[in-house]
Amino acid sequence: MNVHVEAEQEDDGRWIGAVPELPGVLVYANTRDGAVNGALALALRVLADRAEHGEAVTLPLTVALVA
Repeated sequence: MNVHVEAEQEDDGRWIGAVPELPGVLVYANTRDGAVNGALALALRVLADRAEHGEAVTLPLTVALVA
């Protein structure tokens, strides 16, 4: 599975970090790094939760940061 973390700055200065492959994985932060790290952490939590509940998680896992 490929996980792409996308970061974009809003008009109000906040940063959004999102993982398009995992619906609902979206975080706001004050910095780009904060948004990227928060989205990655949330994505890993979602994948761990899926694995714990017997849902399919494709391995190997590749992470790419996209500006």
